[in-house]
Amino acid sequence: MSNTKKGKRPLVAERRYPKAADKPKKKAAPKRRKRTPAPKRRGNILTRLVRWMLRLIWVVTSRATLVGLVVLGLAVGYVYITLPDLEDLLDGRARGSVTLVDRDGAVFAWRGDQFGGAVTATSVAPALKNAVVATEDKRFYRHFGLSPRGIASAVRINLREGRGPLQGHGGSTITQQTAKLLCLGVEYDPTEWESEAQYVSDCRRGSIQRKAKEAIYALAMEAKYSKDEILSIYLNRAYMGGGAYGAEAAAQRYFGKPASAVTPAEGAMIAGLLTAPTRLSPTANLQRSQDRAATILRLMGEQGYLSAAEVAKWQAEPAVLSPAARRKAGGYFADWVLASGPEFFTRNTTEDVIIATTLDQRIQKAAEDAVQQIFDTKVREGSKAQAAIVVMSADGAVRAMVGGRETRVAGVFNRAIQAERQTGAAFKPFVYAAALDLGYSPLDTVDDAPLTINIPGSGPWSPRNYTGKYEGRVTLTRALEQSLNIPAVKVSESVGRELVRQVASQFGIESDLAAGPALALGASESNLLEMTGAYAGILNGGSSVTPYGLVELRLKGDDEPLMGTGGGIGERVIQEDAAAQLVWMMQQVVDQGTGGRAKLPDRPAAGKTGTTQAARDAWFIGFTADYVAGVWMGYDDNTPLTGVTGGGLPAEMWREAMVRVHEGVPVRPLPAQVPAQLRNTAPQPQTRPGRREVPNSTEGLIEMLVRDILGSIGEPGRPNDNVSGSDR
Repeated sequence: MSNTKKGKRPLVAERRYPKAADKPKKKAAPKRRKRTPAPKRRGNILTRLVRWMLRLIWVVTSRATLVGLVVLGLAVGYVYITLPDLEDLLDGRARGSVTLVDRDGAVFAWRGDQFGGAVTATSVAPALKNAVVATEDKRFYRHFGLSPRGIASAVRINLREGRGPLQGHGGSTITQQTAKLLCLGVEYDPTEWESEAQYVSDCRRGSIQRKAKEAIYALAMEAKYSKDEILSIYLNRAYMGGGAYGAEAAAQRYFGKPASAVTPAEGAMIAGLLTAPTRLSPTANLQRSQDRAATILRLMGEQGYLSAAEVAKWQAEPAVLSPAARRKAGGYFADWVLASGPEFFTRNTTEDVIIATTLDQRIQKAAEDAVQQIFDTKVREGSKAQAAIVVMSADGAVRAMVGGRETRVAGVFNRAIQAERQTGAAFKPFVYAAALDLGYSPLDTVDDAPLTINIPGSGPWSPRNYTGKYEGRVTLTRALEQSLNIPAVKVSESVGRELVRQVASQFGIESDLAAGPALALGASESNLLEMTGAYAGILNGGSSVTPYGLVELRLKGDDEPLMGTGGGIGERVIQEDAAAQLVWMMQQVVDQGTGGRAKLPDRPAAGKTGTTQAARDAWFIGFTADYVAGVWMGYDDNTPLTGVTGGGLPAEMWREAMVRVHEGVPVRPLPAQVPAQLRNTAPQPQTRPGRREVPNSTEGLIEMLVRDILGSIGEPGRPNDNVSGSDR
């Protein structure tokens, strides 16, 4: 059977998709011409390497910066939360201040760290605020506490001038300076620092580490306080010379007015102190301070705070010191008062103290002018001789004190209280005071004739008169009037040296007094304040006097004083009539004796000259009815004076001072008692029947001692020293 299906195609479904061969052929793309690759350049590798390194640096730097910013933020945040309230930062002194006022209540001196009271940037005079900003930080109100531009400029200047980048100019903003004033929040602890100066020095260090801490502290302050608050801290904390801390203290110290009332010229002068407060202080060098202020006024004009006309006006009218500031902080008197008070309230006080004193600024100026007048007109140029003056009332209240030729000083050697010198014939009034208190009369007589006293262990001692001549029998008044040495020794020996020593000591001469016969001639040493106080005892009727300058001490803000007057009139030394007779005798010294150059033109005066051996010291101490004044002249090294005695330049200086002191003071008579024999009678010869006579020999002294038992005069003393004297 045949296969009918042979040769037939099998029944299958048709292909849905044609074979590739059945597809229409696409047009073949033109063959690209194969390019020969360019040879690889070496620079491409370096470029990729540089790019990789830059990318790495960027990643590291950005992350490090991010970490640094986080750390900085944490540091600033930590300092921020430790910053105290504004009020706690205004007064940062470690010590208190002492303000001294005169007898009328006017301030004349400051000591310690003076703080006039808190001020703000808005309460001070606008001129002062603008001057500070113009001088210290002209971008203060525009920066965030740091000034990169200022720092870069400061580094460039330091390097150009051959210093280290952080040495010299700092480029600090006012905020940074304030941070430094706050010592970055570290308070002074006396147990951790050897001194306050060491603490301050550490606060001012300029190391990189310190600068970094300062920057953090400044940023924290900018976050905590407003710009005006930061400026307020700065205006209260900054030291401005002369012991003044803060703008208010400086304005009061230099100009005698509040910081709210200063003129542009005064504000510029205060702002100028911020750079170098000690060197630029107007009390140290007014001209230099004025020159600096003129520069600041120019800066204020350039920055738009003042017009050109205002700059010219205030440069032509520079700031000047107040009268109190011109007197250089009270000078010798202020130093003496502080030394006389308790140390914890005067020299090392931690409180603000106000001391009322006895000073009369008019009299102080009179004394200073007198010293200047004599040295300008009567002393050869180049002389190193010195002088001192003390003026006081009869109760010991010191009204003026000059301790040397340089009057506008403070904290220097005060010859009025620190120079212990032989007193010479200025001691003789105490010899006659002892005699008058025993009943001697100013008209009793003594023989001015050569005298020799044999001193056991020393041999014979023969005092001489200053002139080398002898006048024979003279009254006690004549002996004092002409400063005769022999009569003074005889009177001293007659009444007893121990009594003379006792009288002088009770009048206030506390120094060791000579034990021998030279006691009568002023061989002992004393200072001018003691001697003037002793003479005040004669004027007040014979009572002792303790010189004093401190009247009242109280804390600032308190009404009740902590202490009062530490001196004044004490116990009676000699009888009142004896003192009055001595006043009359001392008046003759001025009217017709060795003190003639001290005679005043309009009122009676009394006093005594004194010149020590070889003219090493010259004194004149005297009084009117109102004031007692003492003058000393000499050299600090004990060089003899040339042609100067107590009756010369010291008497003239005393007169110059007292004429000025008594301007406008009514004339009053001295409390003098004229001897009974001379009342309402014509002048009598020196020797009269019935007058007592001081004996001229040892035998005479013994005889007088016997008469003394019967109501006459005696002699208890005995010579035991060998000091010669020839003073006047």
